[in-house]
Amino acid sequence: MKVIRSKTFTASRPWGALDIANMSGTTVRLHWTDQPYKWHVNDGEEVFAVLDGVVDMHYREGGAEHVAVLEAGDVFFAGVGCEHVAHPRGEARILVVEREGSV
Repeated sequence: MKVIRSKTFTASRPWGALDIANMSGTTVRLHWTDQPYKWHVNDGEEVFAVLDGVVDMHYREGGAEHVAVLEAGDVFFAGVGCEHVAHPRGEARILVVEREGSV
């Protein structure tokens, strides 16, 4: 049994993570960041839930770049092949559920 207080979690570097669970190859990780990630495509599907802060999620669809503003409580689903990058506005805490070893 674990209780994680996400609002108090910090990491020593941007996108540092606390591993919460690994369920048959699917990982659940809590990330802290104050810097953008990098453009990437995951090896599978990804669920990206903002727990604290605001994140501009840039994604490419049909050759065009779009931005979704995600606030605390919002969830972004990146399907297979979805190219995306997260840009936090200040500090953010994000719960990510994805295939183990994904980018």
